[in-house]
Amino acid sequence: MIGWYVHHHGAGHLQRLVAVTRHLRTPVTALSSAPRPAGFTGGWVQLDRDDDGDVDRASATAGGALHWVPLHHRGLGRRHAVVAGWIAQARPQLVVTDVSVEVTVLARLCGAPVVVAAMLGDRDDAPHRLGRDLATALLAPWPQPAPQPAPQTPAPSGRTPVVHVGAFSRFDGRPAPTGATRPGTVLVLWGSGGRDVSDDELLAAREATPGWTWRFRVPGSRLTSPQDEQDVWDALLEAEVVVVHGGHNAVAEVAAARRAAVVVAQDRPFAEQRRRVDLLRAEGLVALDGWPAADRWPGLLARARAVGAGPWRRWAPGDGAQRAARFLDETAAAQGVLA
Repeated sequence: MIGWYVHHHGAGHLQRLVAVTRHLRTPVTALSSAPRPAGFTGGWVQLDRDDDGDVDRASATAGGALHWVPLHHRGLGRRHAVVAGWIAQARPQLVVTDVSVEVTVLARLCGAPVVVAAMLGDRDDAPHRLGRDLATALLAPWPQPAPQPAPQTPAPSGRTPVVHVGAFSRFDGRPAPTGATRPGTVLVLWGSGGRDVSDDELLAAREATPGWTWRFRVPGSRLTSPQDEQDVWDALLEAEVVVVHGGHNAVAEVAAARRAAVVVAQDRPFAEQRRRVDLLRAEGLVALDGWPAADRWPGLLARARAVGAGPWRRWAPGDGAQRAARFLDETAAAQGVLA
């Protein structure tokens, strides 16, 4: 049995769970305060939220030792009790955390080996170091960094191995044509975790590029239409260039569709998206630290068209989820069960 903790913020953690567990041989039970995702067939343990109601934010980091442990929060206490109780009863061979330092510590204190889903960013603070030190391995959904100078993050504490499996997404395995279905089409693809770019900035970019037709899949924007998974995939295949934020899952979806791209980092904790665009630039892709001025867009789209989709083959080889599943199956089998 593998236990898999899923953080409730955004959709990316849930999508990784579904993508990898489709290929796992070992039974999986997920534990999360997020809703159970469509497509996940394993066991599910619903956890209380640890951030609702009255939260004593001044105590949340325990003086910098951890990331989120607010004092006297009932949901926090109940969720940790449930996780510990599940480990004691199910006796998993392995626990995957995606992602929580606190659950990593708790699982290891309960005697369970832990694989931590690695995340890019400047994560050399004490809680992240603790989580890496306690982990059996870090599972990194991006390739080994290219030979060009680039930040190699997260920086392991020294002894915890980092297993790079390449990026993967919910769209892996779908056939993607190499040519643009509608030349001159730009798709702006944004996620549900918030955005730094305004509708006015999107419109200014469109107005600055009269030779291009812009389409928008941006949650919360007046420029977009309701979307579902099939709609996003079809929109990707129609586009010649995709303008996408620097989040892991959105980038992996563009890579799966093999589309030319302009990747724009958003402001996120630990500079996660900026570190991702550092790596993507090293791969030869057009990747920016922030939303550019409108007059830069003609040149950026021309550069993306010239670069094309070739660099995506190394970033997302197409079997990243299978590689991750194989590693987790092998690791679980090697660990045995709790005594």
